[in-house]
Amino acid sequence: MTSFVLKIVAMVTMFCDHFGDAYIGHFSAFNLIGRIAFPIFAFQISEGFIHTKNLKKYFFRLGLFALISQIPFALFYYKFFNTTEIPLNIFFTLFLGLLAIYLYNFTIQQFAQRTKKLKFPIDKIVGLIFVFLLSYIAEILNTDYGYLGVALVFAFYVLKQKKAIMTIVFILLCIIKYGNQLLQTNFHFAYVLLTVFTALPIILIDMYNGKQGPKIKYFLYAFYPVHLLLLYFFL
Repeated sequence: MTSFVLKIVAMVTMFCDHFGDAYIGHFSAFNLIGRIAFPIFAFQISEGFIHTKNLKKYFFRLGLFALISQIPFALFYYKFFNTTEIPLNIFFTLFLGLLAIYLYNFTIQQFAQRTKKLKFPIDKIVGLIFVFLLSYIAEILNTDYGYLGVALVFAFYVLKQKKAIMTIVFILLCIIKYGNQLLQTNFHFAYVLLTVFTALPIILIDMYNGKQGPKIKYFLYAFYPVHLLLLYFFL
């Protein structure tokens, strides 16, 4: 399965999620399908870090579309969630996830020689501190998916060569996301379904063949704010 196919799946399922919010309510079959989208986007960010030819431009694009998308996201959220407590859109979460990967790698490079002398993985420990810090910042800033989003991006990157472990960690993170609701509702069927559908995209991610396919980079970025505006004005 190519990156192109994964991106199409992510866009379609994301649209289903937001269409469900706008047309039906906040828990429907559309929202369950929508759980598939974010993990794929998180995985694509980890792949983007590996394959990008210009990391600065990559950061710039994510940051720019985070700012561009916030007004459409706020309009959509206010209208269909009926609240003034608007989180930051998903691009902010993905930006922090990318930054977590960058700082982790930067730390390893800086401590490379010292780590060899000390025979202690101080580089990875310090790098993980940055990851935890950025996950905490995501929660403080109230970004969409919060700490889980940053953790997913990082996990996909650091466990890329260990698919079995990556799959287990991903499923555990999905369980953690809905852990409180599962326990408080005595494993209500609705939250079990949410957990299962959030975990489903790991099947598609594990099928990824490392090939890009047709490029739709800017279409993918633009699709997010545009489809939110269309739903806001027409539903």
